Amino acid sequence: METMGQVRLGATGLHVSQLALGMMSFGDNSRRDWVLDDAASEPIVKRAVELGFTFFDVADMYAAGASEVVTGRLLRKLISREEAVLATKVFYPTTPGPNGGGLSRKHILAAVDASLARLQTDYVDLYQIHRWDPHTPIEETMEALHDVVRSGKARYIGASTMAAWQFAKAQATAERHGWTRFVSMQNHYNLLYRDEEREMIPLCRDQGVGIIPYSPLARGLLAGQRTRDGGGRTTRSQADPILDALYGRDEDFDVIERLVEVSRERGEPAARVALAWLLHRPGVTAPILGATKLAHVEDAAAACALTLSAEELTRLEEPYRPHPA
Repeated sequence: METMGQVRLGATGLHVSQLALGMMSFGDNSRRDWVLDDAASEPIVKRAVELGFTFFDVADMYAAGASEVVTGRLLRKLISREEAVLATKVFYPTTPGPNGGGLSRKHILAAVDASLARLQTDYVDLYQIHRWDPHTPIEETMEALHDVVRSGKARYIGASTMAAWQFAKAQATAERHGWTRFVSMQNHYNLLYRDEEREMIPLCRDQGVGIIPYSPLARGLLAGQRTRDGGGRTTRSQADPILDALYGRDEDFDVIERLVEVSRERGEPAARVALAWLLHRPGVTAPILGATKLAHVEDAAAACALTLSAEELTRLEEPYRPHPA
């Protein structure tokens, strides 16, 4: 199997692998049964590196910090620091008290140091705000992030999961003050959730912001194994209340059934076709893949070489119905 290629992150000079490996699956299973410990994680991360993954995404709150610890340990063993592009995120509470979360200057500056310590590195390549903080002035947040970059603790900054007007406001604030702007948007985007095509994706494409979607397989639904009657649930989906909140409409299964139809005609796994569709979407840089098995990273890497025809793309997209606002 050929290794995947490298692409530029938005309008920056930074190159990343065509897929990122999401590290939320690794760390400590005391909170989530499907999370893998160090020993179980290492073969998967090792295989990902062999297949050309150089982009790794984690967050300070995954497994209460344990995911960053495992990520730091494994990457030091498996890939050089210069080759690796390491991303983490800040926002959710990581220590007790009202200052233990959010995007205040106090929390950002404390959180980046804590992340670097867990990751065993002097810097991250991409430091992202995990969510929008309605209680902190955006000026305070953007100046603190600028100072993180100026201090050398992060090379670039990114954002995740917010309204397009909020992202535009943050970028305008940074530009007005001469501060560092976001270079990436980590948003929820897949065949079952395409509402980002209304505003956020056009904004990012216009501004040269790289799009690194999370949940490209809709928490496993786009692997094609789940049925309308609830059959085919995995260990993760059985313990995942968010899955049923996000997906499960009849219209969603119309899309899944179309995906299975196209994948059977192509002789390819459904997950591979779903990822290939996302890689074909304008503006998408590197979808973030979650993996708990070797086959997950191997299938994903193969998707990078899968070309879908215009007719196949149209057929995959045709059943989609927007979600209620």
